[in-house]
Amino acid sequence: MTTPVRPKRRGTASELARKFGVSERTIRYTVAEDRRVYEARADERRAQIIELHRRGLGVRAIARQLSVSPGLVSTRLKEARDAGVDLSRLDDPAA
Repeated sequence: MTTPVRPKRRGTASELARKFGVSERTIRYTVAEDRRVYEARADERRAQIIELHRRGLGVRAIARQLSVSPGLVSTRLKEARDAGVDLSRLDDPAA
């Protein structure tokens, strides 16, 4: 269920453009991730956030486990709530 995380870039587009004598746009285009790959990774992360929340983890714990910011976790949970996704805890007898 876990998708490998892309490696971090070793410099800014501006720095790399100067180093290789090309435009920043060329650098951005060259290192850009395919949209379908990005969206698939984002969808998987959304599903992971919801699953971990339903298992009882808090926002900070989810963020730590997925190596994302707590703000991103909160935003994704709010989006899910607004979309009508069931976010009830799995251990909640009222669920």
